[in-house]
Amino acid sequence: MPGTELFGEEERKEVNDVMETGVLFRYGHDAQRNGHWKAKEFEAEVAQFTGAKYAHGVANGTAAITCALAAAGIGYGDEVICTPFTFMATNEAVMFLGAIPLFAEVDESLCLSPEGIEAVVTPNTKAVCLVHMCGAAARLDEIKAVCERHNLILVEDAGQALGAFYKGKHVGLHGVAGAFSFDFFKLATCGEGGIFITDDEETYKKADTYSDHGHTHIGDNRGMEQHPYLGLNYRLGELNAAIGLAQMRKVPNMIETQRRNKAILKDALNTIPELTFRHLSDEAGDSCTFLNFFMPSKEGAKNAADELGKAGIGAAYWYTNMYHFINQWDHVHNLSTVSKLPVNVLPKPQDYANLDLPKSQDVIGRLISIGVSAKKETSEIEAMANQLAEIVRKHV
Repeated sequence: MPGTELFGEEERKEVNDVMETGVLFRYGHDAQRNGHWKAKEFEAEVAQFTGAKYAHGVANGTAAITCALAAAGIGYGDEVICTPFTFMATNEAVMFLGAIPLFAEVDESLCLSPEGIEAVVTPNTKAVCLVHMCGAAARLDEIKAVCERHNLILVEDAGQALGAFYKGKHVGLHGVAGAFSFDFFKLATCGEGGIFITDDEETYKKADTYSDHGHTHIGDNRGMEQHPYLGLNYRLGELNAAIGLAQMRKVPNMIETQRRNKAILKDALNTIPELTFRHLSDEAGDSCTFLNFFMPSKEGAKNAADELGKAGIGAAYWYTNMYHFINQWDHVHNLSTVSKLPVNVLPKPQDYANLDLPKSQDVIGRLISIGVSAKKETSEIEAMANQLAEIVRKHV
């Protein structure tokens, strides 16, 4: 993703502001700061861009989705419907809160399908952790209807979907809470960082407190703050926030450029009738960080992805990726943990070692994702598009 393509003087300026004061901690030390509150400014920038009433910066995307789930009340023994296609952090957050994952099918949206969710709901299911994979929204209206029908809490992991909207509303704001990642490989980066968002004040207060050892952050004496909840240390530092602040200001231009570049790539592949493309629930709301398409067969997809990689075209073949698809999650299949979690000892809703998800296997097996640059000139993208189509055509 393009954030790291666009490092420049803007990021250096924000980092230097912090270095000149010497205050790397996001709370307190008011007199030394010279008016610089990078974490607060970063949060305000994200809130303004997404339209969220509340945004809270944390150490990484894993911390952000953990805070979102925790603030939504997810915990010990709760069944949470999860996707087999995501970075593993989503499911780690569920399990390390003491909840039990319940895996459902994805479809051509690359996200959980409403039919897949409906098929696995049990009387013990409490929530859906919906991942908006590869930069675009899931089938939100239908999924929200399933959640309402079964009284399920909806939490959104939008780790890869900053800049994605659904019917004019940013992803992450369609459920109780949402989460974004700002790690090194995202649309905008802090190096390491994450953001929790919500429109609900009480949910925000819980996440804010949970992310910092239970501190309320009320008053100006950190050592004397109240502790209404137990919490952990998921704090975001000022240096990382400074980078994120500069990056957020570039996001609208990044998406505009990605939209143009993605269209060029897709137009080239549209000349190959055997291909189909990712279902977009709201094409106008796509962040355009990826071009996702389906080959006629798994074998063709793997061979094409291999050749594209050798040609220097970054193609993700998620089906064999070690961390993004359930086939390689041996630690989940075997429930391998350093110390026991509730998922190791409580009754399980599924046999994790022998999950039957044929729709997901077919969809992800035929999927190729091409990262879209926000830096390359039109001539470079056109040359890449021609080479992309030439290679893919050989493997359909």
